[in-house]
Amino acid sequence: MKRWLRIGVLGLLAFAGISYVLDYVIYRISGSPKGKFTISHFVSAPLKNNKEELDYLGSEDVNCSLTIYPQDGDNPCWYLRRHTNQVSTY
Repeated sequence: MKRWLRIGVLGLLAFAGISYVLDYVIYRISGSPKGKFTISHFVSAPLKNNKEELDYLGSEDVNCSLTIYPQDGDNPCWYLRRHTNQVSTY
C-alpha cells in the first residue's frame, strides 16, 4: 500500500513539474501573450456584532498572462476572470 501511495505522489509531482515547464516553454515561444482585466478593490472593516462593512477603493487594469500557471509575475487570465473583486482586511 505504501509503495502505491509513494508512486502516486511521485507521479503527481512529476506531472506538475513537467506541465509547468511545458507551460513556460509555450509561453516564451508564443511571444509572451498578455491580457488585461479590470479589478475592483474593496476593504473590509469589522463592525459590532460580528458584522463587516465593505468599502469600495476603486478599480484598476491588471495585466495577466495567457497561461495555465502564473508567468513573469502576472496571474493567469483564467484566474482573474473568476476573481474580479479583491477584498483586503482592515
